[in-house]
Amino acid sequence: MPELKIGEIAEMMEGKVLIGNPETYAKGYSIDSRTIKEGELFFAIQGVRDGHDFVLDALEKGGIGAVVSRMVEVPENKILICVDDTLKALQKLAKKIVEKLKPKIVGITGSVGKTTVKESTYFILSKFKKCIKSPGNLNNHIGLPLSILNINVEDEVAILEMAMSSKGEIKILTEIAPPDISVITNINPVHLQFFSSVEDIALAKKEILDGTKEEGIAILNGDDPLVRKISIDFRGKKFYFGEGKDNEIKISDIKRDGEFGIEFTIELLGEKERFNLKPVTKPLVLNLLPAIGVAKVLGLSLKEISPYIFDFKPFKMRGEIFFLGKIILIDDSYNSNPKATSTMLEELSCSKGKRKIAVLGDMLELGEREVEFHRDIGKLVAKLGIDALITVGSLASFIGEEAIKWGMAEDRIISFPDSESASSFVKEFVKDGDVVLVKGSRRLKMEIISEKLKGEI
Repeated sequence: MPELKIGEIAEMMEGKVLIGNPETYAKGYSIDSRTIKEGELFFAIQGVRDGHDFVLDALEKGGIGAVVSRMVEVPENKILICVDDTLKALQKLAKKIVEKLKPKIVGITGSVGKTTVKESTYFILSKFKKCIKSPGNLNNHIGLPLSILNINVEDEVAILEMAMSSKGEIKILTEIAPPDISVITNINPVHLQFFSSVEDIALAKKEILDGTKEEGIAILNGDDPLVRKISIDFRGKKFYFGEGKDNEIKISDIKRDGEFGIEFTIELLGEKERFNLKPVTKPLVLNLLPAIGVAKVLGLSLKEISPYIFDFKPFKMRGEIFFLGKIILIDDSYNSNPKATSTMLEELSCSKGKRKIAVLGDMLELGEREVEFHRDIGKLVAKLGIDALITVGSLASFIGEEAIKWGMAEDRIISFPDSESASSFVKEFVKDGDVVLVKGSRRLKMEIISEKLKGEI
């Protein structure tokens, strides 16, 4: 991050230094008094709890000072900057850092796959350019500014997730960091609890295109009709990716190679290369396409990046494949929604396991249609011939009910209220030759089951 004096920081945020030396340098920034480091500036954000109540804790742990919107008593050797609104001050500071350092901004949004695309893009680009990525899931109106404050002077590219759960959120993010390159992975029924329809979700995602720089470029899922629809009037250059023949970034001739190996061809604006990756799932391979597209737009050829694609591996709890003695675990436990669950069930059905076992948790934030979406998954489980179904959570029990209606034997289905109780059963239930898929929404903590199978707990 750039070294900035307290006085400069206050000016960027349109604030005022009330206590302390404005010539002092901040070593970093924090909103969490539990994890703040020596020399960092603490922002007292008003959330579920009021950050002003934790200013003294933050300073006692080494914080250099605090940004506040109301007076707080602090030791004389500390800094106090007063602003009208601490969250808006954080966002203003991030915006000024972007304007000052001028990195190329890659903004990534979509219903599914944002983090995988972000990580894939960083994995490729970092071999050629100085890059920074938003850590973890710091992708909202608080997390994105914090990610930006970690940008260094030498960073050429900042790869940022831009998430939303309501209309207008992505607009705020693009105002802080207008993308040079925007990526939309897909549009699916996610966060329907906060929207009236998938079409409304599409309009909210469109905000990333509306906020892209005039000379900017969009990398878009051309196989998704809603993405095509919202991008028709995009004013910059656009490149579509996917399996369809009319995409500029194409994947074709996909073949299964043994257990969880995939062979495929990528065609990219006149270039063509053949790949063979293992162990991977097809969704993970498809998520490579926008990352490759970003690299191409930034001046890299497919031939240059090809050696690194062969080194590509799944990311934690996002389609990781573990060969655990004589069983195989597909750990896709980080989160869940109807589209992603359907896709991973199809992957499970393509495996060569003696028994194909689906361990599925609740899919949350689906609004009024939540039961319907779970029943749809149950129908798919039965149609795909999954050998055993273990559900976790109250909503997931509807998956089992519907699977029975569509012909799955009742004695092949068992339900549990939570991951803890399910984990011990699953550990004892699996046998040599089984392939096990674990997937559910974040709140279910389905990784507990994966960890139990791996012997980590």
